Amino acid sequence: MSQAIEKIINSKPKQLTPDEAAAIVGVSKQTMAAWRCTKKETIPYYKIGGKVFYREQDLLDWMDKKRVAA
Repeated sequence: MSQAIEKIINSKPKQLTPDEAAAIVGVSKQTMAAWRCTKKETIPYYKIGGKVFYREQDLLDWMDKKRVAA
């Protein structure tokens, strides 16, 4: 298999559970659920069969948007 094909196969975005996502963002799992429900914060997520998943890159992008320069 060529290196280009291997790179594409291995570049699959990492899927995170709400617990893992909350740990990265620095809030509780309940806060993540409240944000999804109230749309107070709009972090993209997937809901498949009643389960919620986040992409690691989406969390990092969201955090970058929240950065404040004093």
